[in-house]
Amino acid sequence: MELWLSLNIFLLLAAYLLGSIPTGYSVAKWFLGIDIREVGSGSTGATNVLRTLGKWPALGVLLVDVLKGIAAISLTRYIYSIDITHQLAATAGIENLTIILPWMTTASGLAAIFGHSKSIWLGFTGGKSVATSLGVLLGLYWPVGLGTFAIFGLFLAVSRIVSLSSIIAAIAVFGLMFAFGQPLAYQLFGIVGSLFVIVRHRANIQRLLNGNEPKIGEKLASEAEKT
Repeated sequence: MELWLSLNIFLLLAAYLLGSIPTGYSVAKWFLGIDIREVGSGSTGATNVLRTLGKWPALGVLLVDVLKGIAAISLTRYIYSIDITHQLAATAGIENLTIILPWMTTASGLAAIFGHSKSIWLGFTGGKSVATSLGVLLGLYWPVGLGTFAIFGLFLAVSRIVSLSSIIAAIAVFGLMFAFGQPLAYQLFGIVGSLFVIVRHRANIQRLLNGNEPKIGEKLASEAEKT
């Protein structure tokens, strides 16, 4: 039992560390020698990189952050597929890993999302986890990931406000998981993960209510404001 628990703790820790890779922070340091947490919104995500460094660095950050989420899910699925994991599970009295796998991949996804927002390498600061959440969704069930991205893209095309589009896409995740008949664990992820992303956008929500949330290409009213 101890080895089985240790394996799962290791997987959660690995997912957290994958999520905590400080992509936006590193790119800003490499390109301009700045701490991106001290400019724009203070976020390390692709949107703040876009405002600070431009579209190509932002695209690179976006892709890597998405891949972090996919990698966390893929690692868990791979480890659960190998013989030694089945043997350890059997010693703990677990004969059918297919029942546990959805819950474990969900937990790994949440760990990766938390790692992006609370990176151990950045003093437990980070981004808002939108791109990493998309990667997790693509890893869990890619049609839901693509559907979520399509909803984000549609609202972004209309509003040109990244935060608003991210919040609406996050809210849609549970509905998509339910509509596609995904396991209960994935549906609960749609609730918990979406709430986490929304909470991370609380400053953006306040600016949306005040009518001063910047659109793509615009800067915040105060560059010193942190989210």
